[in-house]
Amino acid sequence: MMTIKYSSKRPLTPKEEAEIQKMIASDPDNPELTEEQIAGLKPFSEALPELAESIRKNLGGRPKSDNPKVAVSIRLDPEVVDAFKAKGEGWQSRINETLRKAVGL
Repeated sequence: MMTIKYSSKRPLTPKEEAEIQKMIASDPDNPELTEEQIAGLKPFSEALPELAESIRKNLGGRPKSDNPKVAVSIRLDPEVVDAFKAKGEGWQSRINETLRKAVGL
């Protein structure tokens, strides 16, 4: 079993903070950035625009809808929600279809 030396449930003591900073400073694979380096950072999409665009296109995801839905907040009786959810996935789409029929669409 691994023991946890530092806890996020309490503030670090000055000694613990010093130990952590010493470990950070001694890591040759991941040195801390300087203020100058931080100031020169760019978002990935600006640093490598062609690669960012390629990734965006190839990862795909859901295509943009010609008629996107609008996010709203609505209060419904718990029994109504339970009845739609009881029929499985797609319950929000079924509520949408029921409302479309109710308004004559």
